[in-house]
Amino acid sequence: MQTASFTGFIETIFYILAFYYIFRFLAKLLLPLLVKKVVQKAGENFQQQQQRSQDTSWNQTQNKDEAIFNTGNSKKPRETKKVGDYVDYEEID
Repeated sequence: MQTASFTGFIETIFYILAFYYIFRFLAKLLLPLLVKKVVQKAGENFQQQQQRSQDTSWNQTQNKDEAIFNTGNSKKPRETKKVGDYVDYEEID
């Protein structure tokens, strides 16, 4: 059975403090680099998604083989739905 000693306690406190300060020092050095890498990777992913989105929308518009015929014989012109009137509001002070 071991007994606790004052020197062992001081040594443990010293190791804890040393680990804490070394961790803080390394975090100040390495965390900005890590954050920079993460932001850069997120930017690249965003650009790739935008590029894919643009490519697919462009391909969809190019691949449409749709013909619209305007016939003069149509008896009923299309009616547009009237949802409501636009009301312009003014603020009263």
